Amino acid sequence: MELISPAEFAKSKIESVQEYTFLSARALANLFKRPIYTADMIQQADFIGFGSLSIVLSSCFFIGVALALNSATTLGRFGAQTLIGELVAIGVVRELGPLLAGLVVAGRNASGIASELGSMIVTEQIDAMRALGTDPMKKLVTPRVVSTMFMLFFLTILGDLMGLIGGDFVSSVLLGLDAHEYWNTAWQSLVFADVFIGLVKPIIFGFIIATIGCYYGLSTKGGTQGVGRATTESVVAAMILIIAVDVFVTRFLMLVLGTS
Repeated sequence: MELISPAEFAKSKIESVQEYTFLSARALANLFKRPIYTADMIQQADFIGFGSLSIVLSSCFFIGVALALNSATTLGRFGAQTLIGELVAIGVVRELGPLLAGLVVAGRNASGIASELGSMIVTEQIDAMRALGTDPMKKLVTPRVVSTMFMLFFLTILGDLMGLIGGDFVSSVLLGLDAHEYWNTAWQSLVFADVFIGLVKPIIFGFIIATIGCYYGLSTKGGTQGVGRATTESVVAAMILIIAVDVFVTRFLMLVLGTS
């Protein structure tokens, strides 16, 4: 690894942030410019959404099972196991469902976007696209951003449902509690703030996943090794950024909505 001075390192990171911000702004601005590549959006929605459906649902189901099991152990000491539905509902809908769906989609699709665009950079397909008068940002980036935000929103809803079903499995099958009471408790415990926070997050996470994947893909250098490096860096950056942003978004929305 080549050693560089701290000043050069800081300069490169600041430049990367500027380039990423510029890419993100252009991706949003292109939504209001023609042409709109609807076919590309549908194709990306199929790849990102339906391709990630099984892993998101299975992950959320087991996180619901794990949360219910741990809650049952704690609540059992106080004879309050009937509150499992409340804990699972709030934990999955407001926090774990959006976060887990975002991380799973980031692991699968941020790498896919980065490798696909990186390969196009290496094989000079993007240069050919520019030569033909097509804007690569509008053709390649904007459809991926829109599709990821749109599909992650609905994947999170389905993931939340699977998390609640996982909690019901533990409550009714393993612990022998009443399933009707579980769902009634879960439903009554959710308020507008919980659902709103849980549905805003996947939109933000989807934007992060797509823009990070596109940024690293379009910044690929160094041939095929550069493609592999960009793929790895995109996944790491997307996951770290999702976790960090999750904290600030949760706190900000809680303050705005006046909840705790």
